[in-house]
Amino acid sequence: MLDNSQLIFAATESKIYAKEFDPILESTRSDIPPLFVYLQRLHNLSAMMWMPLFLILLPLAADGWHFRRHRKAYRYRNLLLTLVAAGDLLPLAGIVLFWLVKDNTGGVVTAAMWIFFAYLLLTLPRIAYYAVRAFGKGRATRILAPIAALGMAGVLIHGAVSGRSTLAVHRVTLRSDRLPEAFDGLRIAQFTDLHIGTLVDPDREMRALVDSLNALRPDLVIFCGDLVNIRYTELDSTAMRLLGGIRSRYGTFSITGNHDTGNYVRDTLSLPPATNIAALVERQRAMGWRVLDNETVYLRRGDDSIALSGISYDRSLARQRHDRTLPGYDFGTTYRDVPQELYNITAAHIPQLWEQILDAGYGDLTLSGHVHSMQCKIRLFGRAFSPAQLMYRHWSGPYEKQGRTLYVNDGIGYVGFPMRIGANPEITLFELRR
Repeated sequence: MLDNSQLIFAATESKIYAKEFDPILESTRSDIPPLFVYLQRLHNLSAMMWMPLFLILLPLAADGWHFRRHRKAYRYRNLLLTLVAAGDLLPLAGIVLFWLVKDNTGGVVTAAMWIFFAYLLLTLPRIAYYAVRAFGKGRATRILAPIAALGMAGVLIHGAVSGRSTLAVHRVTLRSDRLPEAFDGLRIAQFTDLHIGTLVDPDREMRALVDSLNALRPDLVIFCGDLVNIRYTELDSTAMRLLGGIRSRYGTFSITGNHDTGNYVRDTLSLPPATNIAALVERQRAMGWRVLDNETVYLRRGDDSIALSGISYDRSLARQRHDRTLPGYDFGTTYRDVPQELYNITAAHIPQLWEQILDAGYGDLTLSGHVHSMQCKIRLFGRAFSPAQLMYRHWSGPYEKQGRTLYVNDGIGYVGFPMRIGANPEITLFELRR
């Protein structure tokens, strides 16, 4: 770790407790027409419901089409159709679960994840079967369709058993004339999006993570947010002991992500967001991490120095965190009095801030996470494809602009479903060169 003489803090003000603007609460003011309030609530409800409805209606439509087309091939067609329809309705069970409980506890989130995995395991192999059978009713399709279904099931099971827990270390060499001579060869390890509360075997997975990081012998370790999934208590004494064992010359620096800020705690009376984030930051500091809260520190080697900036996730972005672009963002104290001629590394949880970081004159290297490649990445013909491309401009790996680099790390943990297909948990080791 750096001692006090090696750290110069360029910020004293904090945005980590940024107030969240909630249009639903705002619309309850007495001067807003009741019809507008109703339409606003209906809009927010539809935004939450369209995805589950899509997940239910798509396989139901496929089932109806297939069984109608092959109605003479199934002896107990109605019974089979009823059984497969029950599997299609599993997302509804998740909705009911969240509707009935008072808060998003760890047990509730885990149950919802496995319900969704069961839905995928029951639905996607069947869709693969239907797709092959759509090419005809001959002997070849009758043979190939079950093979396709079994193959799809195998991919899902592999993603849940091996893909979610097999760490991938990606080594990246970056060159810049702006890098001071003394920092030539600096090794930076990046990891992000641990989501402790959703890890299936947290002790084993965190121990493997820490052992892999230490084996790389980095000079500096940077964590880019979403340490927990719902609440600060996920970072318990065992997790603190394990993660506190990460070793590097300059120590471990971290920022907050959207899951760290208490946005997903429903019972905010018992755990207000400000209390949640304050307790999480305190626990990180207790295990030896340096939390960068919209501030910059300077790393020194001899007479040379570089700037390391950290942008805290702002809770006001709760409704925009998945948008392709963001409106003008106020970095507050992050870059206050930071010389632009210094080589700058910026940690920002969401990659959508990259262009604005460049416009501010910083970010020779910007490190982000958040996306996970939506835990599904397929490589074909030397290129990678992911559903994440539909939502994000920058979703995985390196991007270059104006001679500067953004790297989006695929993260360690998982949300939504306990599975990673082609997007293994990632540690990125950067070597900076002149």
